[in-house]
Amino acid sequence: GVRDVMFLYEENRCSMTYMYEYPEYLKIKLPKKTARRYPAYELYLYGEGNYAEENKNLLLTGIPVLFLPGNAGSYKQVRSLGSIALRKAEDVDFKYHFNFFSVNFNEELVALYGGSLQRQTKFVHECIKVILKLYKDREFAPSSVAIVGHSMGGLVARALLTLKNFKPELINLLITQATPHVAPVMPLDKYLTDFYTAVNNHWILKAQDLRNLTTLSVAGGFRDYQVRSGLAFLPRLSQHDSALSVVSSAVPRAWASTDHLSIVWCKELILATIRAFFDLIDENTRQITEDPKKRMSVLNHHFVRHPAKMYEENPEAFTHLTGAFNWITVKASKWTHPVYNDSDGKYFSFPLASHRKSYSHVYCENSMLDTSSWIYGCMNTNSSMCLEAADLSWRAELLPTTKASVVMLKLLDYPSLSHIVIQVPPAVGNKYTLGCEFFKEDSRTVQLPVTSIFSFGFSSSRILLNSSGLLYNVQLQHFNQIYQAFKIYIDSHCQSLKERKPSVYRLHIPWSYEDSITVAKVPSLAEISAKLHIAQPHSDSSLPELNIYSSPDCQYEVIVKTSLLQVLGQIVRFHAGAFPVYIVSNILLTYGGQLSTLRSTGQCSDFSLELVRTAKPYKVEPLISIAVFLQGFNWFREIWESLSLPEVDAAVLSSQDAWFPLVSLILFLFGTGIAYWSGVFFSTSLRLFSSLWLTLIRPTELQKDKLITPSRLCGMISLALVSWTTCGAFAVLIIYLQYFVGCYKPVHNFVTSVFHFQDSGHSKETSQNSSTHTVKAQNSVDSIPEATQSPFNSKTLAEAVNSLKMHITVLNLFTWIVLLNLPSLIYWLKNLRYNVRLDPDPCRSTAIFLVCILEILMNSSTSEMKSSKLLKIAAKVPLPLSVAMLAFGRMHLYRVPHFVTFSLLLHVLCCFV
Repeated sequence: GVRDVMFLYEENRCSMTYMYEYPEYLKIKLPKKTARRYPAYELYLYGEGNYAEENKNLLLTGIPVLFLPGNAGSYKQVRSLGSIALRKAEDVDFKYHFNFFSVNFNEELVALYGGSLQRQTKFVHECIKVILKLYKDREFAPSSVAIVGHSMGGLVARALLTLKNFKPELINLLITQATPHVAPVMPLDKYLTDFYTAVNNHWILKAQDLRNLTTLSVAGGFRDYQVRSGLAFLPRLSQHDSALSVVSSAVPRAWASTDHLSIVWCKELILATIRAFFDLIDENTRQITEDPKKRMSVLNHHFVRHPAKMYEENPEAFTHLTGAFNWITVKASKWTHPVYNDSDGKYFSFPLASHRKSYSHVYCENSMLDTSSWIYGCMNTNSSMCLEAADLSWRAELLPTTKASVVMLKLLDYPSLSHIVIQVPPAVGNKYTLGCEFFKEDSRTVQLPVTSIFSFGFSSSRILLNSSGLLYNVQLQHFNQIYQAFKIYIDSHCQSLKERKPSVYRLHIPWSYEDSITVAKVPSLAEISAKLHIAQPHSDSSLPELNIYSSPDCQYEVIVKTSLLQVLGQIVRFHAGAFPVYIVSNILLTYGGQLSTLRSTGQCSDFSLELVRTAKPYKVEPLISIAVFLQGFNWFREIWESLSLPEVDAAVLSSQDAWFPLVSLILFLFGTGIAYWSGVFFSTSLRLFSSLWLTLIRPTELQKDKLITPSRLCGMISLALVSWTTCGAFAVLIIYLQYFVGCYKPVHNFVTSVFHFQDSGHSKETSQNSSTHTVKAQNSVDSIPEATQSPFNSKTLAEAVNSLKMHITVLNLFTWIVLLNLPSLIYWLKNLRYNVRLDPDPCRSTAIFLVCILEILMNSSTSEMKSSKLLKIAAKVPLPLSVAMLAFGRMHLYRVPHFVTFSLLLHVLCCFV
């Protein structure tokens, strides 16, 4: 599944954007108060060559666009947009042009640490005010700024509207690229999830106030494994007229999936964006239009359905058909006309009266990519000629590679039309083909049920299409959930070997703009991956379609098989962020099992053996499933809310259609595997380092210190101060390394006890095996002959082995706490020159607790725990903690350390009580 997400996707079909002159970034001077408040952030103006020189005095006359980089993103990523916009402005002799600004966020890791998101939002607000001041007193001074946000930059732009003193009219257009709008990819701290909640709640509750803001979200598709496209879809609201979400594979003239970085430089996508920008200009104000309907019309033209014509705001309803063209009447239901070096223009007229009774639709295609109109509808009833006709070219749409535009019309929707007219202008040196056919919808639409997910690819569903036309629609039944994934094979065979245009296969998902298009030679065997970014809404009953734009004398066989590899890939794609929760849950269950064994037998069991015995999914999953089921009842929900308990994460995922059968079992088993190998890793690494340490230092006496000594107390206070004054994660890392080194103490005691055997004159066999005991601690007690064990040394050996096993498990647990807190540590280190103290710090209070706990635990042994009155409680608590962790930690990873800390706190108390 991981391999499917990370490596098995379509090849990169994006072209690189290039600068024709050297890019320059002019730093904009900010007000002293702003610069002092945000020392790490900067604002730049992009330029090239002469344009950059002219703008050094900041006498700007263009249209301001602000680019916001994302997680660890650079302000220099604006260059693709800025450079192409400059070339486009040159094409129109700078009648209109754009000034592209970019914010330097110091490449902060805001996708992993949410503490700086609010600060970034406030800085962007200050930047907008500075930008608009640059245009003050200009003839066409702008009153708003357009924003392009990549990744988390798009979320920061949306968050502007949550600021109390922000005026919504300062932004009229927002374009986001691969921005996770729905939820964070990795919810590693509370500030990140709270920020998302505040932004999304504001956009839902204040939806009416956002009508003047037009928002476009572009997702990268399956190539983007960092931000899955389902997260990039804006929340579904009632005001569909002001928000649009598309996947790049469905964008006309791009038709390519992009990875998380290439979406900012993909030439095909950047061209669509810049063309849209120029079409959005109001000729009167020379700024982006204030009309929200026009803005949505332009975005739909360039990002949803492109009719192969230049955008026109108000196209004429009727067109005069002029020119000395020959009129030719075509009465056949199927017609093809090759055009090559035709010196005379022609009008082909198709009377509809004879076709309305027999057919329901007409489909026409034109293989010459031209921006002029080519298909019309006439309303003459008595003549085959007409001088005035309705332009039907606006109903066309582009297809890739074949450079074709196609039109499909439902005849019942045009009752007043008497003729369809195809215009063929003089074509000197051009070669292309026109074709039309009338058909009944039922004859070209077939339904094909997809195979069950439990078929595992061993069975298939297939259908044979004897193509006599230009278009077929295969409706895929029961394909509506994100956990479904299929391989669709289209095998084409033709009667003759003549050269044909390639066939186009489009997988159309009717409830979201996530279509994917495949172009294949004919004859050939084409393979298409079919999987969803968004599950079908409950209110939608439409079916996904496979549109086959075919050759008329070819036969097509469509075969659908379940792809187990891609099903696992979907699980990873949608739930990889929950992996740490399942891994820690398995380790915690094992830890509880070891404590239970210690209490009942006096011996601590081996980690791997206890993992197999204790970590069972049926211990935790049924309780969560019951809670999710009961939350469907109002009385239970009221009781749940009265206890101030958060909502179960599985219930939230189910409401988002992102949860599916058996996924939790698969994730739990994956967590078991990772937990097992992490235990093996720590045990092996500890043995290797111990062997190295023991070759350098020969232990002479047993080390037995008190749990709390003055030096340890000083260490606790020092690290607590480090946590409070600098960064909690830094203190956690220090105590982690200290604990790792401290784990050698039970090894030291173990080897010392073995040397006691040698000094006491024990058997030669025991003496010879002592070096083996150093490496294989878990088998040590059994390896010593009972007759030769002294009571003191036997007991010491057993305690050393038990303590070592317990320390390895605690170290395993603590490692995951360190990993989950690592992003805030990296953020702090990167910004250390600006501020010594991380503020806000998501793990400051947790770090203080952990410092105190681990300072005590690293000197503890199992002998102190055996007689504890709390051991029974400490052994039973990990199970409910594991259940709670899976219930409330899947979408809130920052809660995981709290559960582990509580369990370790009980461990410490067992050493005293």
